[in-house]
Amino acid sequence: MRVLLTGREGQVARSLVERGTAGGHDVITLGRPDLDLAGEPEAIIASIKAADPEVIVSAAAYTAVDAAEREQELAFAINERGAGAVARAASMLAVPLIHLSTDYVFDGKKPSPYGEGDAVNPIGVYGASKLAGERAAIAAHQDIVILRTAWIYSPFSSNFVKTMLRLAGERGEVRVVADQLGNPTSALDIADGILTIASNLMRSSEPLVRGVFHMCGAHEASWAGFAEGIMETSALYGGPFTTIKPIGSADYLTTAKRPANSRLDCRKLEQIHGIRLPPWRESLKAVVRRLVEGAER
Repeated sequence: MRVLLTGREGQVARSLVERGTAGGHDVITLGRPDLDLAGEPEAIIASIKAADPEVIVSAAAYTAVDAAEREQELAFAINERGAGAVARAASMLAVPLIHLSTDYVFDGKKPSPYGEGDAVNPIGVYGASKLAGERAAIAAHQDIVILRTAWIYSPFSSNFVKTMLRLAGERGEVRVVADQLGNPTSALDIADGILTIASNLMRSSEPLVRGVFHMCGAHEASWAGFAEGIMETSALYGGPFTTIKPIGSADYLTTAKRPANSRLDCRKLEQIHGIRLPPWRESLKAVVRRLVEGAER
């Protein structure tokens, strides 16, 4: 497949380049300055059309959750208008589009995992801008999968696993929130899933394989539980280790509110696309080992 990927340095982008290239696919990345999602829609469309892809993965986004509260205009410019322009380009080229979204479209008040049909109600600017992007993309293109995921980690870029390993080497104890639940998800697993979905979209014109899907690692954790898993895994490979002290969200104030429940129900993805991501503890081992061995930055 000739896959066009918006974004170059993000976790999913770098993971998709690695996995896609290893699988024999031609993965083209478009990022700034060649592609500026905050720029004019016509320029975005022209850049994408020039790449002549067989499938497009819309992964680039404004993801600074706290900063979005004071940069609302920029967040919506990228996550809504930029996403809409990417979808328009896909429609003009008549190629499938996979658009990445987030658990932040939900308010986190549901006591069980969220399904694709549950009511959306973002509680911050980031989530609202991503929901607007979903809607803009769907309005512009019918041959589309909206892929919501959460709690992404990888060997690349900035993420929770890399932060915990750094702090483990600096502190005797790290305080981590224990009253927010989610599904830690490896970007490498997401990349594998995206490639499978892309292949399914190219093979089948069935409406069933299109629409909104949730994709997360199997099994749940709190942030503190995830951090403890990181420490255990790091110790297994001779990496840094520290004590994790569970705290409440009220003890760790942030500019933007986070959903207390970010768990996503991924059964639809398994039923329709045959994809079930591995348990997060299993995928975590491969990522932590690479980081401990110092092969990534």
